[in-house]
Amino acid sequence: MPTVIIRTTVADYDRWKPVFDEHKSFRREFGLTDVGIYRDATTPNDVVLVFGADDLGRAHEFAESENLREAMQRSGVISKPSIWFLEEAEPLETRLLAPGEQALEART
Repeated sequence: MPTVIIRTTVADYDRWKPVFDEHKSFRREFGLTDVGIYRDATTPNDVVLVFGADDLGRAHEFAESENLREAMQRSGVISKPSIWFLEEAEPLETRLLAPGEQALEART
């Protein structure tokens, strides 16, 4: 699945997050699905957002939209975002285990 990753800095995460949440329906109009929000371990106002994308062309339109620019300004985004539009190179057979999840023994 195509993936979009956005890295930016916000003035105040607690001020930014409600605006991000309000903007979900707009993201969905452009075929974006929320996958994860990550914060830098030492600089928690540095935020990385991960989205699944139905279509990278529509994802580009979203990233260039005036609506997004207004939401970023209103929410306190203070850096120009870095945005990556990614296609999967190849699927991996392995995955990270969730906390508390145990690996299955190899079956022969």
